[in-house]
Amino acid sequence: MMFAKRLRDGVRRGEITRSVRIWMWPHVKAGGRYRMEEGEIEVDSIEPIGFPDITPELARASGFLGVLDLLKVARHGRGEKIFLVRFHYVPPVKRAASKAWAPRRGF
Repeated sequence: MMFAKRLRDGVRRGEITRSVRIWMWPHVKAGGRYRMEEGEIEVDSIEPIGFPDITPELARASGFLGVLDLLKVARHGRGEKIFLVRFHYVPPVKRAASKAWAPRRGF
């Protein structure tokens, strides 16, 4: 799932855990993991909703100033169906630095 640049920090901090998307069909599935530039998003649930369900509270919880701000970003292509996606951020796995191979000295 792609997020507007201004929302990415809030997603990484766990402040934004839902997104409203207007698609032709669902582009994600519950349990799926989707890359961000750092870490991943794991989808907890996706459900169809209607325009009356897009409240100012939902817009703010999704990282927007209000409903109009959200609707400017939520539509993707010719989408007509509205989906509420609940997710959580999964930070990148820190890998231990590998030790360089060095020949042994003496026996």
